[in-house]
Amino acid sequence: MRVVIVEDNVLLSSGLELLLAAKGFEVAAVARDAPGFLAAVAEHRPDVTIVDVRLPPTFKDEGIHAALQARSLHQDLPVLVLSQYVEREYARELLSDGRGGIGYLLKDRVGRVAEFTDALRRVAAGGTAMDPQVVSQLLLSRDPLAELTPREQEVLALMAEGHDNTTVADRLAITLNAVHKHIGNIFAKLGLSPTDSGHRRVQAVLAYLNR
Repeated sequence: MRVVIVEDNVLLSSGLELLLAAKGFEVAAVARDAPGFLAAVAEHRPDVTIVDVRLPPTFKDEGIHAALQARSLHQDLPVLVLSQYVEREYARELLSDGRGGIGYLLKDRVGRVAEFTDALRRVAAGGTAMDPQVVSQLLLSRDPLAELTPREQEVLALMAEGHDNTTVADRLAITLNAVHKHIGNIFAKLGLSPTDSGHRRVQAVLAYLNR
């Protein structure tokens, strides 16, 4: 699986290269700024990208805009965003296109290697991987859907983190059938067909986070 990274911190980018190589990923290119990232994506057509939110020259939101531009130029390009802090507005902006293949993790999550590489693979496969703190902040900043029960909110929050139904069941100590029932209820309340297909799952998560 080929990866393009854009990260201006040399120490972090070098660490990512070593980590990913050890886990069987191929780092096709490492860029230091947004123009370099866009050029690397065009040249290497990676399976997934890792993007720092804040890049030169202003260190504000260059990474987010580069990610959005890359996804507009290369349809459904998977992007895993790394940020030092929860940037709620940036997370919403990234999620607003309504497509999958999106992840948003805090940088300290990289140290949890298994979680980080699992999230990267989920994003590459077209799924979502949201840091629990990002999910919490997004939910706090928006009025949750009043129709959802507390349990349905818990299920949807775990879905937003990118977990599959089996993991949701394990995390909440409920049966797999109960998870299917909760997801069906969530889909119905969001006006989506009650099915566990990946597309409906992504749409449910994005509709909830962006409501």
